[in-house]
Amino acid sequence: MDLTGSRETSSHRTIGSYLMGHLRDYGLLFALIAIMVFFQIVTDGTLLRPVNITNLFLQNSYIIIMALGMLVVIVSGNIDLSVGSVMGFVGAVAAVLIVQWQVPLALAVPACLALGALIGAAQGYFVAFWHIPSFIVTLAGMLVFRGLSLWVLAGQSVGPFPRSFQLLSTGFVPDLFGIGRPNGTALAAGVLAVAAILWIGLRARARNRQYGFEDEPAAFFVMRNLIVAGALLFVTWKLATFRGLPNVLISMGVLTIIYAFLTENTVLGRRIYALGGNRKAAKLSGIRTERLTFLAFANMGLLAALAGLIFAARLNTATPKAGFAVELDVIAAVFIGGASMAGGSGKVVGAVVGAFIMGVMNNGMSIMGIGIDYQQVIKGLVLLAAVFFDVYNKQKQA
Repeated sequence: MDLTGSRETSSHRTIGSYLMGHLRDYGLLFALIAIMVFFQIVTDGTLLRPVNITNLFLQNSYIIIMALGMLVVIVSGNIDLSVGSVMGFVGAVAAVLIVQWQVPLALAVPACLALGALIGAAQGYFVAFWHIPSFIVTLAGMLVFRGLSLWVLAGQSVGPFPRSFQLLSTGFVPDLFGIGRPNGTALAAGVLAVAAILWIGLRARARNRQYGFEDEPAAFFVMRNLIVAGALLFVTWKLATFRGLPNVLISMGVLTIIYAFLTENTVLGRRIYALGGNRKAAKLSGIRTERLTFLAFANMGLLAALAGLIFAARLNTATPKAGFAVELDVIAAVFIGGASMAGGSGKVVGAVVGAFIMGVMNNGMSIMGIGIDYQQVIKGLVLLAAVFFDVYNKQKQA
């Protein structure tokens, strides 16, 4: 009897069945890799050049930051159409405060963040306590804050910002080791990130075995971590050979870790998922659904304000059209990342990967010279395919 062949067959079946059962989680990662490989080939290697990888982070930072907040809103069973307008409005207010009124950054930045949180809280108040559909409230907010942006800027662009404010978006972490190029800080950060991911993965695997939970096959665990570690080291090496770690990459990384922890490892996170899964059942179980909804929108407003500051710092000016239609990219990133339209499901990592998929597609198609008209068509089809995949999976599991 060929026991070796039998074990290999069993192992393949186990990995295959595990992948089919977690297709939503790992399908996105494979899709991102496939898209990057495709554009790397068709752009003759331009996509993964150090300068272009840096530009990918700079160009998509504000989308990723808002996608974190949008995920919480969508998981709670709502939606926010006003984030692009709020982003543009806060950027306009920042320009008036910093450029025209000469308000110090130490006061202007916190004031703008507080303004964004207040706007989100105001919209959340009507959604949570007056039970007005979030679609209507935020659609009204989109129109209101688009108009207020025009009013604040008097229909003109305001800038430039001081260099200290521009560093919020275009600055880089200095090389603490003094190597120069490649950037030692970037290399060290990449190695530490890989070590942390491996440690967390091994710890989680040991905990699952201890409590008898179903765990992924050992071969797949090794393969997945090798792919993730290789990708991280590759990206950090590319960044190290250019200018190092962008400030926005650090901001995105810290926020992603915080929101991943809050949504997956805290009581608050579990309650938000319960709220989106079944609002009535959540309320009957003692969850304060109105307060959670209110907090979800206040949080979205805060992140939209931060994105507005980063966007204005990157452009070095505030324009009346800033943030126009950005909400569509943010919502698309969350849905492509695996969030459900009905609420109650979705992950932070998925939203981030979805945002990167959108960013790589935009960047790759621009390098290829594809017109904005065709880009919009392709992005729309990708969004439709992602939603169809979600609906198909639910029907298959029912």
